[in-house]
Amino acid sequence: MNSKPALDQARQILENLLGFLGFFVTIEEEDGPEGPTLQILTEEHDRLIGPRGQVLDDIQFLVNRLLCRRMEDPPRIRVDCEFYRSMREDKMLARAKEMADRVRATGGPAALSPMNSYYRRLIHNAFANDPDVMTESAKGDARFKRMFIKKRAKA
Repeated sequence: MNSKPALDQARQILENLLGFLGFFVTIEEEDGPEGPTLQILTEEHDRLIGPRGQVLDDIQFLVNRLLCRRMEDPPRIRVDCEFYRSMREDKMLARAKEMADRVRATGGPAALSPMNSYYRRLIHNAFANDPDVMTESAKGDARFKRMFIKKRAKA
């Protein structure tokens, strides 16, 4: 699927949103392995990222909701700021792989910090085909849930 028209629409939405809020930004478009991404470059990155990336998550949510109003069945657009999301994902995956190695060695489960559904899905996908370990999310309807890495039962 060609995501260029959706990416152009999303870029326009993001530029308008940030412009109305008084931010001076440069926005780069990327169509990478994670899907279409809008990369925000600005000196005010701390304000746009917010604590634990919550403001950036909210901006991404708004861009995708507004895009859904303009287009039928658009792709999910990823919004990043100064490569914050990319670096955070890399750190999370590295930490999860360390924990998985510990689980392989000890056989005991390991708990990861609470995270939103996007990051939980990222971790689940990283271990989906692993023959030794599996991942499981805590039950409940909280926005941020713990994940567990456990030894996979042998068949």
